[in-house]
Amino acid sequence: MAEITAAQVKELRDATNVSMMECKKALVESGGDKDKAMRLLRERGLAIAGKRAEKSANQGLIAAEVLDGGVKGVMVEVNCETDFVARNEDFQKFVGDMLVAARDHKDGELAAAMQDQLADKIAAIGENIIIRRNASFEVQGTGAVASYIHLGGKIGILVEVGCENADTPSKDAFTELVRDITLHIAASSPAYLKRDEVPADVVEAEKQIFAKQAEGKPANIIEKIVEGKVDKFYGQICLLEQAFVKDPDHSITQLLEAKGKELGDTLSIRRYLRYQIGA
Repeated sequence: MAEITAAQVKELRDATNVSMMECKKALVESGGDKDKAMRLLRERGLAIAGKRAEKSANQGLIAAEVLDGGVKGVMVEVNCETDFVARNEDFQKFVGDMLVAARDHKDGELAAAMQDQLADKIAAIGENIIIRRNASFEVQGTGAVASYIHLGGKIGILVEVGCENADTPSKDAFTELVRDITLHIAASSPAYLKRDEVPADVVEAEKQIFAKQAEGKPANIIEKIVEGKVDKFYGQICLLEQAFVKDPDHSITQLLEAKGKELGDTLSIRRYLRYQIGA
């Protein structure tokens, strides 16, 4: 049997980030061959991954970045089992690596592409880890993409704000507006951008509830009550109709209109994403 030195064990440990004991065991079984030992650890990593997959992963981190001066934005969510691991430097580096990798992968395709790296990380950390989702925005026309990470990586926002004038995205007032919108989305958690995106069955279910609450009143009164409550419902779930968190007397639509006049431009929110760990 080949003699395994501490230096060999450390070299394998540095290359795989697996425990010293597991590294030594793999080296003994492989007769001191580092490549064979790495393959053994990889195989065992896959086995560990299979076992850990039974564990729920509802902690983790969301990461986002904006590239090319606001032309593109990328966001990822990576889950783990415990908040302790979410605060682990090795896990955080892995999330950062996945964010970089997401630049070159279509929405939702990162997990499939990173299976080998994921299995290695599960083996190294010893918890179930899931690359839950990834997405990217590129500016459609004139405007800017912005991101915001809230609560230390528990909530992430990606938004695209459009305009008509080429110089508007470079202005401080526009930059401030876009940041305010990301903060608002983080705080208010809108389910939809505008009311025509809300499914008809969802609206109908709310109407039935409101009509039930108004039972006993004349039909024309019930109709007005339901109409008013539906408008209020839209104001709660649709971003463009929500009251701006920094100025509740004005809606997000009114905010866009006011800032548009200030900038001499027409502004719009084209799309947004809000990730929340465990949601």
